[in-house]
Amino acid sequence: MAAGGGVGGFPVPIATQAASRPNAPGYSHRRAMPTAEWTPRAVLRTVLVIVAVAAILYVLYLLRRPLSWIVLALFLAVAMAGPVSWLSRRMPRGAAIGVSYLGLLLVPVLIGLIVVPPVVRGGSDLAREAPRYAADVRSFVQDNPTLRRLEQDYEVGTKLEEEARKLPDRVGDAASALGTVGVGLVNSVFAAVTILVLSVFMLGSGPRWVAGAVSLQPPERARRLAPMMERMADAVGKYVAGAVIQATVAGLTTLIVLLILGVPYAAPLAVLFALFDLLPLVGATIGAVLVGVVTIFSDFPTATIIWVIWAVIYQQIENTVIQPQIQKRAVDIHPFVVLVSVLFGSALFGIAGALLAIPVAASVQIAVLEWWSYRHPSAPPPSPEPEPQPA
Repeated sequence: MAAGGGVGGFPVPIATQAASRPNAPGYSHRRAMPTAEWTPRAVLRTVLVIVAVAAILYVLYLLRRPLSWIVLALFLAVAMAGPVSWLSRRMPRGAAIGVSYLGLLLVPVLIGLIVVPPVVRGGSDLAREAPRYAADVRSFVQDNPTLRRLEQDYEVGTKLEEEARKLPDRVGDAASALGTVGVGLVNSVFAAVTILVLSVFMLGSGPRWVAGAVSLQPPERARRLAPMMERMADAVGKYVAGAVIQATVAGLTTLIVLLILGVPYAAPLAVLFALFDLLPLVGATIGAVLVGVVTIFSDFPTATIIWVIWAVIYQQIENTVIQPQIQKRAVDIHPFVVLVSVLFGSALFGIAGALLAIPVAASVQIAVLEWWSYRHPSAPPPSPEPEPQPA
């Protein structure tokens, strides 16, 4: 055997032998990584964890509707906190909550009084005047050679006039369809009442719940959480107030323009435009298009051209003057984040999600900035707006 020993007849260097001894200078005390042992107990534990996660996700899926109601109630409670706090300085908090929610309930009642009677009256007039409209269309077709030839081939005007004569008789047949709509309306009213009741409980007991949750945290974290929650609530309240003021301005200016142009149903159209203006990014454009379609049947092309010019000018003023002045103290979010949050919110909760998207994004931004300042106390917090590039 060669000096230094060997394995299987092959010599092993002395340095290798020294390194293999625990007390040798070249010996490494780092242990080899143990291989995972899939014992029956470990396999069972892994399977149980996967099953528990799947069960939780399934339960959340089944509870998606009440969970969405809770989210909406939380948003409503935070939004109503401002008026309640203002009224609480002049009356007891319980009375302030009652007065605030009474005013909130009066809003849809007033909107219904403005919108429903003209719509019902217009539908009744359309059903009554449909035969005359069909006769006018038939006369117009007879006066045009091309349309007259198409009428002779397909008898479009004749069939249209026949259906128009049947329309008044079919008004009663709409009762079954209205019954289905009524069931959906009852379900919507039930959901709205549930959300209102939940928000009242949250508004009444929410401050105590938040204070109790914050008190359970370590002192250093509690000192940071309390101001952060206040800033989130303040951002949501100011955003809602700003959005309502902006929609009110849009509705009033639209009402004035439509009254000057002599467009029928000016008040319902103004309410419609104001409601669409609540939607971020695209709401005002959609409302302007819908009102523009109505102007086509009122005084085309004069009223339509004037409305399009006014709508374009107003949207520019709203985007550059009204909205920045109203919302500059509420939220400060990058436009890309606004767009993504609106897309996600509308996909999750529809129109309500689009309305909730921006204040939720503002709250997340406040939480992220607070976490950044906690983790990096010496570094400046990241700005939500992109820094301007040097020229």
